[in-house]
Amino acid sequence: MTATASPISVPRPIKGPSPGALALGKLLKDKRAVGASIALALLTLAVFIGPSFLPHYEKQVLAMQLAAPTWAHPMGTDHLGRDLLARVLKGGQLSLAIGILGTLVSIVFGTFYGCVSGFFNEKLDLFMMRIVDILYSLPYMFLVIILIFQFGKNIYVLFVALGLVQWLTVARIVRGQVLALKNEEFILAARTLGVGNLRIIVRHIIPNVLGVVIVYATLTVPSVILQEAFLSFLGLSVSSCTWGVLIADGKDYMDTAWWVLLFPGLTLTICLLCMNFLGDSLRDALDPTAKAD
Repeated sequence: MTATASPISVPRPIKGPSPGALALGKLLKDKRAVGASIALALLTLAVFIGPSFLPHYEKQVLAMQLAAPTWAHPMGTDHLGRDLLARVLKGGQLSLAIGILGTLVSIVFGTFYGCVSGFFNEKLDLFMMRIVDILYSLPYMFLVIILIFQFGKNIYVLFVALGLVQWLTVARIVRGQVLALKNEEFILAARTLGVGNLRIIVRHIIPNVLGVVIVYATLTVPSVILQEAFLSFLGLSVSSCTWGVLIADGKDYMDTAWWVLLFPGLTLTICLLCMNFLGDSLRDALDPTAKAD
């Protein structure tokens, strides 16, 4: 009678949490990030849903000019008797839209430019980076003003103009990441297998730089909103109601009606502060070298 050998059991590899799950776990442990996310979510809901429950933001009641805050008008009224709360919420819609769409333009263009510059040959990289250096040396706000004057005060022109001056930093960041990645073994293996350049960029390069791009995007949105507010302050606004326009209007009455300046400015400050907190926390969460709590 012969004894049968028992099969050798091969231990299954232990599957750990994905990088995305690890980053989310870190983010949820960060009280600053959680608080900023909740505040931003509430502000966004108020901005996009609130105006439907309030008097029309352009409705003028001349008998209520520069009325102080009351229960009927919690933020008071402006110089034309319009409800300031309704105008602050309505202005938030355009300000947030400008910030998000302007950032999208810069992220898409900058990521594409950085990938092409870093991935292909050295001469092309040198040429493309010199263009970035030249554009960096130009006063970017004047470029925005020139674009607006050239193509008119149009909301779409503003999206493109603000996005096109923000892409330079994205391109440099992405290019640096691509230079570090393109000689990694998994990229060389893909090349050996005959995978095309475009497919390597889309399937392997972009997913690996996405974390850095997301972090930069969270920091770019408040920057674009602030630039739009600055343009509004200079009288170059494309809309009659953004946070920047309301702040610019409020400065004329800061001595006699403080609420006209305070509430739009306070709302803009809270929004920018939350976005910056979230961006910083996101950067820490996506940094693999950061210590786990």
